[in-house]
Amino acid sequence: MKTRITELFGTQYPIMLSGMSWVSVPSLVAAVSNAGGLGILATGPLNTTETRQAIREIRSLTDKPFGANATLMFPGAHENARVLLEEQVPVINFALGKGDWLAKAAHEYGGKVIATVVNERHARSAEKQGADALVVTGHEAAAHGGDATSLVLIPAVADAVSIPVIAAGGIADGRGLMAAFSLGAEGIAMGTAFMRTKESPLHDVYKQLALEKTIEGTIYGSYFDGLGCRSMKTPIAVKSYRKGLLGWPNFPAALVNSRDIARSLGLPYMKLFIGVLASGWKNAKMMAYLANAFKMLRIAAEDGDTRKGVLPAGQVTGLLHDIPSVAELMDRIISQASEIPDKLEKTMN
Repeated sequence: MKTRITELFGTQYPIMLSGMSWVSVPSLVAAVSNAGGLGILATGPLNTTETRQAIREIRSLTDKPFGANATLMFPGAHENARVLLEEQVPVINFALGKGDWLAKAAHEYGGKVIATVVNERHARSAEKQGADALVVTGHEAAAHGGDATSLVLIPAVADAVSIPVIAAGGIADGRGLMAAFSLGAEGIAMGTAFMRTKESPLHDVYKQLALEKTIEGTIYGSYFDGLGCRSMKTPIAVKSYRKGLLGWPNFPAALVNSRDIARSLGLPYMKLFIGVLASGWKNAKMMAYLANAFKMLRIAAEDGDTRKGVLPAGQVTGLLHDIPSVAELMDRIISQASEIPDKLEKTMN
């Protein structure tokens, strides 16, 4: 299977692992890359030392292409992004920020850059900043999908830019891959599907809970982490997504949680606190939401806590009915995709 995505990144298949905090760890990244896809390391919860160690661990587990992400508005993201450049990570995936400096520096050593976007305006901007490809995330996706569904968003962005598009949101099998191709994408990114594999570090409690969910088993809103976010629907998730007093986050809790974040990322707390305040009220409010969500996301993924934890999950959770290995999942997708042209030919005739 050959597209501009496979040629750009040197992969066997145009399938990418989404960078999911506490899930897209070195072992899962390597498993996806070894199976012919593009594994992406999630650096959001990592400090710079951990990021460097994770990159080197991936290189000890695979000699295939891989990448790492940097969500530029998050605390510590710029520092982690510089580590990615220093380690000459083959592919860097950035989001929620201006990435022209990243693209320039990565291109100097032959690296490639993917920007994650949720609308046409950001897609055009990312192309101008030097992105080599785009992950275009529809409303169906886990965590931060856009307002438009993949069915209309993918062709709109594919028509708006000249660089290749990777479709994300609502894709978990060969049907989704071929649908993405039909809409103008040249690859797909999956999070929820890979999250439910044997190699995924996601706690077994949530892997089993996901098997019980239908396509209606998620919840979407902006009052959980300050961004439009989709998570698995559980009693604590429903409670956490409710609008608080005046639509404001719990600031006292955010102060406590932000100290934990600063400590885990190795950042001076006062520098982080002053920086957030200086960024303006709108951003400070969103960062407070994020601080409160951070712990809930971690204890869901790592501890399997269903009483206090919240796990991002896409609507495709209802299409997944077992826990395969990464290689088995990839083989299924490619096998199913290969059967579709014949079926379509029969339909057209």
